[in-house]
Amino acid sequence: MEGRDGPDGLGPERPDVWDVVVVGAGPAGASAAYAAAVAGRRVLLLEKAELPRYKTCGGGIIGPSRDSLPPGFELPLQDRVHAVTFSLEGRFARTRRSRRMLFGLINRPEFDAQLVEHAQKAGAQLRTGATVVRVEQHGPSVPDRRTVAVVLADGETVLARAVVGADGSASRIGAHVGVKLGQVDLGLEAEIPVPPSVAEDWKGRILIDWGPMPGSYGWVFPKGDTLTVGVISARGEGAATKRYLEDFVARLGLSGFEPTISSGHLTRCRADDSPLSRGRVLVCGDAAGLLEPWTREGISYALRSGRLAGEWAVRVAEAGDAVDARRQALNYAFAIKAGLGVEMAVGRRMLAVFERRPGLLHAVITGVRPAWKAFADITRGSATLAGMVRSNGLARRALEVLDKRMDTASGVGPAGRGVGRRDEDGTAGDGLATDGGGDGNGAGTGDGTGGEELSAGGRETGAS
Repeated sequence: MEGRDGPDGLGPERPDVWDVVVVGAGPAGASAAYAAAVAGRRVLLLEKAELPRYKTCGGGIIGPSRDSLPPGFELPLQDRVHAVTFSLEGRFARTRRSRRMLFGLINRPEFDAQLVEHAQKAGAQLRTGATVVRVEQHGPSVPDRRTVAVVLADGETVLARAVVGADGSASRIGAHVGVKLGQVDLGLEAEIPVPPSVAEDWKGRILIDWGPMPGSYGWVFPKGDTLTVGVISARGEGAATKRYLEDFVARLGLSGFEPTISSGHLTRCRADDSPLSRGRVLVCGDAAGLLEPWTREGISYALRSGRLAGEWAVRVAEAGDAVDARRQALNYAFAIKAGLGVEMAVGRRMLAVFERRPGLLHAVITGVRPAWKAFADITRGSATLAGMVRSNGLARRALEVLDKRMDTASGVGPAGRGVGRRDEDGTAGDGLATDGGGDGNGAGTGDGTGGEELSAGGRETGAS
């Protein structure tokens, strides 16, 4: 059916073709849909679940996450955190405090739903219960070279000028693009309701425990009358990770409280040479393997990459031929690699140090004031780890010294860590039920600065 000329002036617009179709309504997908809709394009946001839905995620909002939210977005904060307790396998607990807020904590169902609402207000249309089984850029379902076919489980085909894959870490769109993984980790989490006396003990404070397996750690994030308790470690250590969570909960004195939700999730970091696009299809967030390798924080990566994907998808949609579409897709990849890619490279180095020397990291972050200040600045968004390594000579030299001490022959380090075949159900061979979607589970922050102090002792681990 012929229609009016398209907004790009490249020929008649087909009314049955969307400018941009976004697959997945998590933070990455909602951000992409918002960015494309704000640009005035016809945007369809597809989500297989009904909203709101639960995702395994610590729910921490760091400064870069806050700064990437749509204008007027009010964070549904469950707690404002002014202190962080660090421990090393339950020992040597030390708490760092700030007179101003460090972290903001949210529940993902409310946060994600609010992001989707902003995308809808910008003009994007939402369809839930829509499971995408594949995308096609050639063949009988594709009417011309400027169109991508998105095939749904019920057999329906949706046509688009550009597609953004934001369908989580077990992404079908990522498989189409050919995303390659360099690191896979398993996170387990429990939502534990607690009585007011226990909730009060945790109010305004989170716990980060450096764990017993290389690269593992645990967390406690307070959210009113519920504690989000979780652990993460390399994929392939499923039984040990489960024991760590059980021991962690027991050590905290929380074994007597029944979780309302117990869940798992695989986080996947992209390899350096992993593609971010194929033809008119872009990937972002977990679908692209974009998250911080050391902390496995993913919300900020989802929001930032989603916004970029939405903006460049508009340009891909306007492209009149394959060469121009490829040029715009490469520009998107350059934008990702120049920003998030640089941060991930430094994060991989930090993970390698942490895997080998967790005790040293604990001693530095709890006992060296500049290290704590750096931690606070990074989580507040006033600095980045990559930026500090580039601009701060002391930080750069310290990391270089630690790099030299790493025994690369030992096999310790993030390269290829936990990587195996990508199972269709997202379980990836750990023998534990996991959730194939979601974005991130790292610690988070709000804004504010000033006045840190070091304290130790007392009820540092929050036992009831």
